[in-house]
Amino acid sequence: MLVLLPPSEGKAGSGEGPRLDPGSLTLPELAPAREQVLAALTELCAGPEDVAMDVLGLTANQADALKRNLDAATAPTLRAAELYTGVLYERLGLPGLLDSPAADRVRERVLVFSGLWGVVGPADRLPPYRLSMGVRLPPLGGLGAHWRRALAGPLGGLAEGRLLVDCRSAAYAAAFRPTGAAAGRTVAVRVLREREVGGTVERSVVSHMAKATRGDIARALLVEGVDAGTPEELVAALRDLGHTAELAPAARAGAPRVMDVVVRD
Repeated sequence: MLVLLPPSEGKAGSGEGPRLDPGSLTLPELAPAREQVLAALTELCAGPEDVAMDVLGLTANQADALKRNLDAATAPTLRAAELYTGVLYERLGLPGLLDSPAADRVRERVLVFSGLWGVVGPADRLPPYRLSMGVRLPPLGGLGAHWRRALAGPLGGLAEGRLLVDCRSAAYAAAFRPTGAAAGRTVAVRVLREREVGGTVERSVVSHMAKATRGDIARALLVEGVDAGTPEELVAALRDLGHTAELAPAARAGAPRVMDVVVRD
């Protein structure tokens, strides 16, 4: 089983470890694609500040992100587990998991998608940076398409025969789209909020709560050592752990399944 995660906009501001070693990152075959993105990002951030801010979608109070990007090749690093600090990661608690009996399982089963690095593992050492997958980075263009080309072979091989639990947002899902047999082993996690309105039970898609719930789901799978091989086995395991999980029909033949996790007010 592989758990596919998005990164978070919230990141730690500094590290204390050695400078970046590109060859040490998960899927070292991605080194050329990573170098292309880092070089393009460095060139952008070394140019006019207003242009870089606009391309990266930054606000005036986020200008310090440009310096982080410029320093990425030489800055002190920290584990990806500590770098990402958003809601999903608060609930997931990767640093503690890497220091627990589940550490090997976490290293083997978790992949974090990144606009700068493609994918990384939770123990990979990274510098602070700011680059979203939805950015069109000159001269490379859309990062989703750049990484889709680079990831197809290496990540497709790593995912062979494994159930993919997809907790990514749409921008990061664009960087790797399982096809064929792999799509049949992919389960996209959707979070629905259920509440009673005027005597009628209604369900709606949520956003902020979805991040927290995906973190809870990923943590439960890792802590309990769930290693489901099919979408049905995954749903059954989560129900056994006290979650309300339901498989929705596939949108079309060959498409990934959607697993609804229902949270109630």
